[in-house]
Amino acid sequence: MFKNSCMSKKVLLLCGSPRPNGNTAQVTEECAKVIRGRGLEAEVYSLAGKSVGSCTACYRCKDEGVCVLDDCLNEIIDRLHESDGFIVASPVYFGTARADVMAALQRIGMVSMATDNFLSWKVGGPVAIARRGGHTAAIQEMLMFFFINEMIVPGSNYWNMVFGRDPGQVWNDVEGMATVRLFAENVAELITRIA
Repeated sequence: MFKNSCMSKKVLLLCGSPRPNGNTAQVTEECAKVIRGRGLEAEVYSLAGKSVGSCTACYRCKDEGVCVLDDCLNEIIDRLHESDGFIVASPVYFGTARADVMAALQRIGMVSMATDNFLSWKVGGPVAIARRGGHTAAIQEMLMFFFINEMIVPGSNYWNMVFGRDPGQVWNDVEGMATVRLFAENVAELITRIA
């Protein structure tokens, strides 16, 4: 009974790296694995090979119900409508989240607010991956999206950050990987409890 009720629950994980097999992709897949292990569906959507334009504040989404810019964003929004959770993983570029990630979040938030507030009460949060520093600034930057859209962000036993430069180095950060695994578990647990 428990497992069947959870299987209808889904988490969308946005991998914000342009590298399909880089550290951010590996961390995102690990989070998805944890969520699936808790009996929920998990779908990873990668921005690798895609381009996301910045919001132009045209406000046409209020009338059209979708973003009018022609890129992958409405595909992400469609998947979000079907999801109970949303995790966003970004590499850190010059101390902040990658620009494409923030452009996507800003536009997703705009469409949600302009339509039916579809983000409200979804469970999730940000994860930052970097070689050396800028993790906390990137997490704080992405958190603004979750909080202003009435989303629920569970914690972990540390901030959701993992260290690594070359692909695969994140696995050397044992504490960081344990932290994001616990975060993914808490996302799944909270979704299950709300259900």
